Amino acid sequence: MTTLVSHLTTTFVDDAIELVKGFGKVIVHIATAPIERMANACDVGGVLARRQSARAAPHAPTKARRPRRLWKLSPFASLHHLT
Repeated sequence: MTTLVSHLTTTFVDDAIELVKGFGKVIVHIATAPIERMANACDVGGVLARRQSARAAPHAPTKARRPRRLWKLSPFASLHHLT
């Protein structure tokens, strides 16, 4: 059984971590917005739109697929569809 103090402490720490993550996402979005706009403006053939729709479509899970956790830590992880 957890005490009230430990419960409040863990809740506070979890909320602080989520707050920092939220600020990080906002800063990354602000920093990468001009790159996204230029990429969409230069996408004459609609390649980016097709890749995004293909990514959104459900696909069968495979065993060979590994989670790419380190990729998500990169500040430019949201731009991976540009390569």
